[in-house]
Amino acid sequence: MSNARPHSERAPREGVPARETVEPRRIVPLDARNAGMALDLDLVRRVTANRSAIERRAATLGTRRSVKKEWQAAWLLRAVTMIDLTTLSGDDTPGRVARLAAKARRPIRDDVLEALGAADLGIRVASVCVYPELVAAARAALEDSGIPVCSVAAGFPAGLTPFEQRVEEIHRSVEAGASEIDIVITRRHVLTGDWQALYDEVRVFREAAGEAHLKTILATGELGTLRNVARASRVAMMAGADFIKTSTGKEQVNATLPVGLVMARAIREYRELTGFRVGLKPAGGIGKAKQALQWLILAREELGDEWLTRERFRFGASSLLADIERQLEHRATGRYSAFHRHPSA
Repeated sequence: MSNARPHSERAPREGVPARETVEPRRIVPLDARNAGMALDLDLVRRVTANRSAIERRAATLGTRRSVKKEWQAAWLLRAVTMIDLTTLSGDDTPGRVARLAAKARRPIRDDVLEALGAADLGIRVASVCVYPELVAAARAALEDSGIPVCSVAAGFPAGLTPFEQRVEEIHRSVEAGASEIDIVITRRHVLTGDWQALYDEVRVFREAAGEAHLKTILATGELGTLRNVARASRVAMMAGADFIKTSTGKEQVNATLPVGLVMARAIREYRELTGFRVGLKPAGGIGKAKQALQWLILAREELGDEWLTRERFRFGASSLLADIERQLEHRATGRYSAFHRHPSA
């Protein structure tokens, strides 16, 4: 991995028509929040997506690059710091949230970190994600940890509750202490090509979130085509999304590498157009350490090292942490432990 050419020197990838690089309109600080831009329907409608080429490219992500031995342990530790540790079940309770928060503070056992030489790195997850009703409980359980509370909102997971109610849900989540909001879009806006409605919706959600960072869930498994995914990604970023996220985890098809590739390229093109760096959050169906490595390789290959931080890349996951901990324990001891020995909550 360390011998890869810098992102700016890489050859164009398959799947998106080649075009001239557009220089950013202005110099934007590295940590600047995406301010959005006016909706440009020409930029949206000209988007294309070559499915066969995208799928070929996605299939190489786990074969062209590999991470072995101590480097794999380092990458997996970094993956832990990018996890939005999540519980979104109908039987969630304050007690479960408290246990999840305890795991968020100490995601990897001390003896494993010591064996890996990582005891002093301060490894913790990126956030704890819960329903709005449990934001206050999560905030109390995470007090003084520096770990932010994330809340799903806006009618999660279907996004079909009345619009005013969805906006109010965002307001209440922020008031309860959430500093990150994961909203869902109205899928019909994408399926009917009503890009103005989608833009206006996300813009209102961004304004309702205020200082809280907005992650826009596209529910890609329900958008029909990769071209729709690319267009929805572009519109969400124009409207001011801080992250674009693949899935709610409730769809039949959730995060897939082809979808991630399309979204990463949309992020890259938006960066070239505006200078703003929007984050990527794959979620749903990512439960294995090997999958996490593939997604990190995708981010590095398509977006560069700037995206290998919790500020620009997140995993939405509940079971992923347990498998990463199993792999790290194997690296430290030479033995695999049972999955049930690593509960998240």
